[in-house]
Amino acid sequence: MKHVIVRYKVKPERAGENEELIGAVYAELHQTRPAGLRYATFQLDDGVSFVHLAANDTEDGSSPLTEVQAFKRFQENINDRCEEGPIASSVREIGSYRLFGE
Repeated sequence: MKHVIVRYKVKPERAGENEELIGAVYAELHQTRPAGLRYATFQLDDGVSFVHLAANDTEDGSSPLTEVQAFKRFQENINDRCEEGPIASSVREIGSYRLFGE
């Protein structure tokens, strides 16, 4: 299973817009239920920093998230919304207890 963490900081005046775009992604995910995808988003205490955690178990390593239309809209012009652009890192799970969303 491939795990990815993405973090970024949006401009304060764009935080609400960013939350709406994220909300649309989750609405579409709940409708389409892509197989093998686990996904969570968190907003930090400063109100403008966001962290996305994604995991998928597709054999070719591709994420079904990239096919979600609302996610494509979320990605459009993301750098215009950000003070600090997205930084993606692959992560290796060492252990987990009651994964988010379960």
